[in-house]
Amino acid sequence: MYRVDHITPRQERIVTFIREQIAEYGMPPTVRQIGEAIGLRSPASVHYQLSRIERLGLIVREGGRLRLT
Repeated sequence: MYRVDHITPRQERIVTFIREQIAEYGMPPTVRQIGEAIGLRSPASVHYQLSRIERLGLIVREGGRLRLT
């Protein structure tokens, strides 16, 4: 298991963006929205970052939806 202090600046920006979107709209952003906000063009790159963040224990993906822990 990874420790939280291993989060990269990009991953931190993604978590912050997810948190802001949930606070403002009541639901998490889509992969496309995350990519546009963070500057990742490829959905695969976003999925990779989300997988890493999930391994850190900062998010949980359930049925295609993101949930912060």
